[in-house]
Amino acid sequence: MSFLHPEFLYYILLPMLLFFTLLLRKKSAQETYFSSEVMSKLRVTANTLTLKTRNWLFLVVGILILLALSGPVIDEGTVEIKAKSADIMVALDISDSMLAEDVYPNRLKLAKQKALELLKLAPSERIGVIGFAKNSYLVSPLSFDSHAVAFLLRELRTDSITEKGTNFLSMLQVVDKSIKKESKKYLLILTDGGDKEEFSQEIEYANEKNIVVFVLALGTSKGAPIKREDGSFLKQNGTVLISKLNENISTLATKTGGVYIESVNSNADIKAMLREIEAKSEKKELKSQEVKRYIPLFYFPLGFALFLLLIATSSLGKNRKKNIATGLMMAFTFGLTQDVEAGVTDFMLLNKAKEAYETQAYEQAEALYEKYSKVSKSAEVDYNIANALYKQKKYKEAQKLYEKINFDEPKKQAKNYANLGNTYVKSKSEEGLQKAVEAYEKSLEIEDDKDVKENLEAVKKMIKEQEKQKDKNKDDTKEKQDKKDNKEKSDKDEKKDKSEKKDKSEKDEKSDSKDKSEAKDKKSDKKSEEKKKKDETKEIKDNNSTQQETQAKDMKNIMSDEEEKKWLKKLSKEQSTFLYKLNDDNKFEDNTDEKPW
Repeated sequence: MSFLHPEFLYYILLPMLLFFTLLLRKKSAQETYFSSEVMSKLRVTANTLTLKTRNWLFLVVGILILLALSGPVIDEGTVEIKAKSADIMVALDISDSMLAEDVYPNRLKLAKQKALELLKLAPSERIGVIGFAKNSYLVSPLSFDSHAVAFLLRELRTDSITEKGTNFLSMLQVVDKSIKKESKKYLLILTDGGDKEEFSQEIEYANEKNIVVFVLALGTSKGAPIKREDGSFLKQNGTVLISKLNENISTLATKTGGVYIESVNSNADIKAMLREIEAKSEKKELKSQEVKRYIPLFYFPLGFALFLLLIATSSLGKNRKKNIATGLMMAFTFGLTQDVEAGVTDFMLLNKAKEAYETQAYEQAEALYEKYSKVSKSAEVDYNIANALYKQKKYKEAQKLYEKINFDEPKKQAKNYANLGNTYVKSKSEEGLQKAVEAYEKSLEIEDDKDVKENLEAVKKMIKEQEKQKDKNKDDTKEKQDKKDNKEKSDKDEKKDKSEKKDKSEKDEKSDSKDKSEAKDKKSDKKSEEKKKKDETKEIKDNNSTQQETQAKDMKNIMSDEEEKKWLKKLSKEQSTFLYKLNDDNKFEDNTDEKPW
């Protein structure tokens, strides 16, 4: 037998023995005045224990309780515990085609939701993330820290990589390099399949490197156009491109030993995919640890101590029993007084605050929640205070609180974002409405809610109406300005007509004398006109030549397609990002027929 916590015996046993030794040696008040023989004759016989006997019993009870606290156990040897995991690398397609909205809210956001759901469903597995388009980047290595992986996953966007396109071979290379030591590698790809017709090169590479590919396809066969941030659609040669689900990607999964599943609105697809991965994967031993096994024995001394305590207290007189019971209750209460009182007060405060809120006494509810927050600060209390402020139409104060709140539970955080969006809407400003859209979209990313969707659509309509009103106001001001200009012009024309009439009479008188002189000057005018025409043609030619020169210079300044591609590659290589590029540069040939997503 051994003790898990022998420090109780080392530090408490000796002081306790000294205390009881002094207690046992102490005589009663009567024995100081009478001898033991006289006391035996005076004492009335009763079925009670003597003072010394009870003190001895209390000593034994104290020793037994110390033994129980020290944790007596019987060693049963050691057991080896092994930690196993099926390492899963998740590859997320972040090319522009993933912005198509043939699935709600769009392919990329749905892919993120599926990947986050996988992190929740597989907490005991090591999961890593890769972002890929034309090139591939390691977002997070294999890790048990699902919160850190989820944070990096949420930050992925289509503009994280400047080079457009979808290259699956590049992504397979990154998988091979990121988990090189493992015999088999398990890869889950979340993609719309790109626009490649056959994947023989990728299948050959995956089989060579022992990569088992699982594909969760996102999109529909009908497809959808790709909407940019400015509201326009992606075009090629003047035609709007329609991105469709490429079902040919299924061969990459089936021919490497994996599974192909098309996504659905619920999480049934990711659950089915996880079952398939666990069924086909070989869990690898990551680490092992030896843990000692014990048979606990503390309840034996503890039970015996309680039994002796019952005997010692049952033999006391009525008054002493009350005193002992009161002492025990006081000792028990002393240790728990503050916590119990605080707990009761908190409970009463919360109940009062809730009742006040339900009866629409929002000011009282706010005050009660504020009082409770001083005792126990939590996101839940701040959320209730913000709700009370919102009901009082103190939208700015509520907004500040909603912005600070950060719930660990996704559903609560989704509600918080929705309420934050409501406060932004109340501002009715252009900036406020834009922020409301962002808040509603964040809420929908976490949880699909009908009311939040309706609010989002309503706010988008309000923004469009504001833009129309702006345009209308601009047209009205322009029309007013035009009217003003026309009026000024008409006034000028009237003045001009009056002055012209006066000048006409004077001109008529002089016209006769001018006709004679004009006849003489005609010959000389003809010569000067011919000379002037020659000068003008020369000037026009000179102007044309200078225009051609400037156009040639401008054409030199325009960047060619090849130069633009080089510039984009250089920008993709040099940009500051949390993505780590592992595949080689310029290894893959550019496909001239490839669509610009």
